[in-house]
Amino acid sequence: MTFLKTVLLGYIVFLSSLALHAQSNIKSYSFKKGEILDILLLTTKPEGNALFKKYRETAIPIGVRRSYQPLPGFKITETTQGNIQPTSFLLGKWNDLQNREAFIAEIETFVPDFHKQRRDIWSIFNLVYYEIPNDISFKINKDNYIVATAYWKKNSESFKKFKKEWLQKAKANGGKNVLELTNGKSPVGYYYNPDYLVITQWENKASFEAFYKENLSMNHQGVQHVNQFVIN
Repeated sequence: MTFLKTVLLGYIVFLSSLALHAQSNIKSYSFKKGEILDILLLTTKPEGNALFKKYRETAIPIGVRRSYQPLPGFKITETTQGNIQPTSFLLGKWNDLQNREAFIAEIETFVPDFHKQRRDIWSIFNLVYYEIPNDISFKINKDNYIVATAYWKKNSESFKKFKKEWLQKAKANGGKNVLELTNGKSPVGYYYNPDYLVITQWENKASFEAFYKENLSMNHQGVQHVNQFVIN
């Protein structure tokens, strides 16, 4: 092989590796109207990984029978606002609300210690799920700075004004909202149901921090509570 061919081959391999890296960091999601999106905030106990094997073998197959599909999730690298510090931001999908809620209703019939298993594995297990109102597709690029924000409202009219200003400030600082969610549900014992949950993609940490400074100085009169996490 000539020197030139060797160089060209090396360059092609280099470009291919870059393309594969870029592709692996872009997470794609697609939902049809009526499908269910789960969002779980978790922290695993030190002994939880060893106990997860039983959970995987007993509980997860029941979910799969009811159409459950795990989706690409994220690590939570920082809590920027709020009172909890989970370490994982996980997503899942179900075919419809009937299957999602049938799983909750029937799981203890098949796995009597289901809730105990969860308590033994995770010190934080918060769950909210959403029935998707329209067909949607979105992508999250992990090479960017990704932030998930959840708000609970105190007063509807005041929060409406707050949200409008929040969205304007985010856009002005380069934020791109890739997913906005409302009207969630939480099972008993896992309650985590914000009035508004949004995942925002920023080009870098500096652009988010410029927005964050403005966000903290906003009038929060209509806000009851907030959680905000940097995810990757």
